[in-house]
Amino acid sequence: MNEKALRTLEFIKIRQMLSALALTEPGQLRCDHLLPYSSLEQVERAQHQTEEALLILLRRGDSPLVHFKDVSGWLSLAQKGSTLPPRALLDTAELLRAAHAAHAALGEDELNRTPQLTALAARLEPKRLLERAITDTLISEEEVADNASPQLADIRRHMRQANERIRERLQAIAHGAQSSKYLQDSLITLRNGRYVLPVRQEYRAMVPGLVHDQSSSGATLFIEPMAVVEAGNELKELQSKERLEIERILAALSSRVAEAAEDIAENLDILVELDFRFAKAALARRMRAIRPKINDRGYLKFVKVRHPLIPDDKVVPCDLWLGEDFTTLIITGPNTGGKTVTLKTVGLITLMALAGLHVPGELGTQVALFDNVFADIGDEQSIEQSLSTFSSHMSNIVSILEEADSHDLVLFDELGAGTDPTEGAALAQAILQRMLKLNIRSVATTHYSELKAFALATPGAQNASVEFDVSTLSPTYRLSIGVPGKSNAFEISKRLGLSDRLIADAQELLSKETLLFEDVIASAQDQRQAAQKERELAEAAHQEGLRLKEEAQQLHQEMAQLRAGARAKARDEARRIVEKARRESAAVLEELKALHAADPNAVNRLRKRLSSLQDELGGGLSLDSGQETLRAEDIFPGLAVILAVNNAPATVISPPDSKNEVQVQAGILKMRVPVDQLRPAQGQPKQAKTVVRAATQSAQRSVQMECDVRGMALDEAMAAVDSYLDAAVMGGLHEVFIIHGKGTGTLRAGLRDHLRRHPHIASQRAGKYGEGEAGVTVVTLK
Repeated sequence: MNEKALRTLEFIKIRQMLSALALTEPGQLRCDHLLPYSSLEQVERAQHQTEEALLILLRRGDSPLVHFKDVSGWLSLAQKGSTLPPRALLDTAELLRAAHAAHAALGEDELNRTPQLTALAARLEPKRLLERAITDTLISEEEVADNASPQLADIRRHMRQANERIRERLQAIAHGAQSSKYLQDSLITLRNGRYVLPVRQEYRAMVPGLVHDQSSSGATLFIEPMAVVEAGNELKELQSKERLEIERILAALSSRVAEAAEDIAENLDILVELDFRFAKAALARRMRAIRPKINDRGYLKFVKVRHPLIPDDKVVPCDLWLGEDFTTLIITGPNTGGKTVTLKTVGLITLMALAGLHVPGELGTQVALFDNVFADIGDEQSIEQSLSTFSSHMSNIVSILEEADSHDLVLFDELGAGTDPTEGAALAQAILQRMLKLNIRSVATTHYSELKAFALATPGAQNASVEFDVSTLSPTYRLSIGVPGKSNAFEISKRLGLSDRLIADAQELLSKETLLFEDVIASAQDQRQAAQKERELAEAAHQEGLRLKEEAQQLHQEMAQLRAGARAKARDEARRIVEKARRESAAVLEELKALHAADPNAVNRLRKRLSSLQDELGGGLSLDSGQETLRAEDIFPGLAVILAVNNAPATVISPPDSKNEVQVQAGILKMRVPVDQLRPAQGQPKQAKTVVRAATQSAQRSVQMECDVRGMALDEAMAAVDSYLDAAVMGGLHEVFIIHGKGTGTLRAGLRDHLRRHPHIASQRAGKYGEGEAGVTVVTLK
């Protein structure tokens, strides 16, 4: 790839950004040497590697790698038989620990979404035994653990004992009644690795021993008393043994490192590659980049692509295509309008994609594989070489024309500028015609009107322009393909205060064709800008519609959930009231049976109590009022009704009173019931799957002999059976039939378990032949 283009298009800065995201120095070095690949297979592989690493990064939130260092130099020394220093061994253990962490994090891919990354991590050889041997032996770079070997532990134990003996003797001397007055201080110190006492110069003869040092004034001598010289010699000998043992331990570890050097070196290479891939993924996440499609047809298509070196709050996305309907794009527009930025975006995005990096843009972006990218951008005049702006540009263009072919991308900034406009425009046209003839993909920026006309009249060439808002004298940086740009010199000059007279004089100097051409361009730009604004408004309205639709759907779901919750709560409350009423009514019936001779007053009290329970039950179940109700004016004595509380038949005894209550008789019981708890007997809607099959035997015992709950859910069936049993007990029935069907047996088992605990039931059994067998449960009431 053209090295000059890498600098001109600022690919070097992208590498620096990438390097800063690498975790280790070897990884940073790998990033610094990144170059675009030369084959489609290599580019696709590199793009896939970046995509896999990005998937891991987004799933985990961070990189699975831990820090490590380059130990290749230490490995080489170990292979040559050298003893590695503790620092080198600790760095090697750190590398092995990083290999273990990466292998554990990436070695398995259950969803098979990162096959290349998993295969690479599976090649790691953590060498856990060697790692533990090093970390157990070396506490730090300066300290070896006592348990590094039995010999070292024994030597250090003797060293501690020797130290203690020496210090005890010196303490005795320092605090002795005779010798303490000879000392400058009672502190024990070290000189040249020997324990000494600070003795005053004038008492040198009073403390026999070896002088190892003296103070700067000479007033104090540091003497090792003869009483501890032998012990000091013993300590020195032990220290020498310790050094030899440590050397032996380090040599043994170095030998083990040398044996595993090839595996460790391969671990290093793999970890550096993983660090490089995750750096690419981190860059993609930071840029909010996508994986572009790569083709070998020379086709470029940018969808909302952003220049990666411009801050997000300032960059304007670019839509651009090249290489299919046309191979040469000529961009025109005012200065500082964004032409050069667009040119650099085309080149830099291409280089990034070919280097395996994701690009900041939207899905649908495509980049072509080019052998080389050539760029003539910026002012490269040289005083030393006596080159003007035009000469420097032309020298660069000459070298490009000599090297470029149909597999390359060529970028020209201000083609033909820096010389006579007429000659410059002619040269620019000739160069672009050469590009077209050689089928070279090229993009050029210019101010020349001749090149606008050239693009309009030449097959394979296309105009593009960058917008400029004359009202604010500022560029919008939006690129529009198919419309040539207008220089806006007259409009800008007028806004800046140039007199209308001078502007008119300048316009008269232009040819009518030129003025007409500029007016056509201006009209086309105005229409396109208006259309763009309308599209933006339509898109905004569309997005707002989608948002409102989503909010409405969410509100609908919330309301449905609230309704379902309210219904469930009401059902639970009704079930609680029914259960309470059933228990208390059962108790009342038990008391009625116990009275036998029936004290009339007691019976009336119990009847009132049962009536109040029926009222409470009716209030609790009034939530579901879908059944037909009776009005007070429709009720008269003798009217057959149904009690809403338990679907039991009853007969009206008296008309409604002032409390809107009527007295009814249900079986042997008389009670007062609110009008809204009565249903007409003829219009009574049947409960689901509850069928009345027994004929009434009398007006007072109009209660069904069977309760059919087939097809109901278990909780619905239990509620229906409870209501039916209450009515059956009140009607004086002794034996009833619960029809639940055979089916899977779930409903039968649940009901029989429920009936075992029912207070009204004395016993239950399965139906016999002719009674329904296993599909029926026969219940005997108390």
